[in-house]
Amino acid sequence: MSAKVLIANRGAVVPRVIESCRRLELGVAVVHSDADAEGAWLDLADDVHALGGEAPADSYLSIPKLLEAAAATGATAVHPGYGFLSENPAFASAVRAAGLCFIGPDARWLEAMGHKTEARRLMAGQGMPMGASSGLLGPDAAEARAAAAAIGYPVLVKPAQGGGGIGMLAAHDAAELDKALERARTMAARSFGSAEIYLERLMERPRHVEFQILADGRGGAVCLSERDCSLQRRHQKVIEEAPAPGLDRAEVTALGDRIAGMLGSLGYDNLGTVEMLWEEGAGFAFLEVNTRLQVEHAVTEEVTGTDIVAAQIRLALGEPLDQVLPRRPEVRGHAVQARIYAEDPVRFLPSAGRLSRFKTPVAEAVRVYTGYREGGRVTPFYDPLVAKVIARGATRDEALDRLDGALAGFVVEGIKTNIPFLRRAIGHPAFRAGRVHTGLTPEILASGRQPPEKNIPRGIPQKKRGDVPWPTQ
Repeated sequence: MSAKVLIANRGAVVPRVIESCRRLELGVAVVHSDADAEGAWLDLADDVHALGGEAPADSYLSIPKLLEAAAATGATAVHPGYGFLSENPAFASAVRAAGLCFIGPDARWLEAMGHKTEARRLMAGQGMPMGASSGLLGPDAAEARAAAAAIGYPVLVKPAQGGGGIGMLAAHDAAELDKALERARTMAARSFGSAEIYLERLMERPRHVEFQILADGRGGAVCLSERDCSLQRRHQKVIEEAPAPGLDRAEVTALGDRIAGMLGSLGYDNLGTVEMLWEEGAGFAFLEVNTRLQVEHAVTEEVTGTDIVAAQIRLALGEPLDQVLPRRPEVRGHAVQARIYAEDPVRFLPSAGRLSRFKTPVAEAVRVYTGYREGGRVTPFYDPLVAKVIARGATRDEALDRLDGALAGFVVEGIKTNIPFLRRAIGHPAFRAGRVHTGLTPEILASGRQPPEKNIPRGIPQKKRGDVPWPTQ
């Protein structure tokens, strides 16, 4: 295999992608903005290209600058990471028009699945279980009220494009709906460049379960496993785990196989994540398809022994699925991931500043990815993700104990982080018991339980940084 990969992104995703590129013996080039001139990932690559600028629009969202970086570094392929342009069909098309390999689905899938009502139409046509929803709504409030009455309150007002929970507003009656419509349109237009909105029936205490798919565009598709991402704060995922606790294994495996079959029959390629909601008594309902590598992919890697990024690269370079993944991996053990954000753990306000001290834990069955180093600066320009930490165990309790120990082992000074909240969440009785749902975070915050003091599990042997913690294909 011969290629040089430009990683068109920043932060924690860059070392993760580099890890797989090195495993495949591929060259790597990286980029940085002026604000990220001290990024820790710059030391890991063969070539570094400065994009200039600080704001995303002047750096990581500039397609001309990224293509210029690819040309300057001699890259032959582009990995978009997650966020920024990773699901932008114009970027994927521009990369391919420049004669480069885009490591992700074809632009037509980015476009089709990026529009939520179009994705719902496509997947409903394949037999995907669906919750009640409206089509795109026009400016007439009466139309929205009629649609909400048909669906049944409560409803969720959602942007038709974009993601991350931005612009999603709940309405429990017509008065709330009237207030939510214009606000949602404004937020959608500002965040995604499109004011299109629609309605979905609101599940108030669902679980968020998603299925990791690999596909080769030739009909081959497989579901590796499902993940549970129910612990969220304001629709933003906080802790993710695999497999989903407490669900019927036979049911989720069968649904994953059905989903892979649906995408395979459509000719879907590369990787994707089908997000579903699950509610007791109602079962699963389709939410959306994410056409990119996701932050939480590593928990699936841990329980299936699959290097998902390496598989993604090999599929993009033209290998068929049965060569990339000769047999479907078994799900073994349990894995859990926490996202460490630069934010106040009580008020959840952003916390920028210089990392006067920054040390990450090194322990058995624990992976940590970060784009920062001691002395580096956390700026207000980008996502507040400082690091993600993944722990694996033979059981869920063992994985959670290891994650808690790893969180306790972080040393972060100069900014505030959400680590106290993460440890509080992990220790909450409902979460420990697997009684997770998307409304659990307010219950955790209201419980008043405080995180334990330093609680690194004894007897965990330290492991050399850089060791591969999971088997490769």
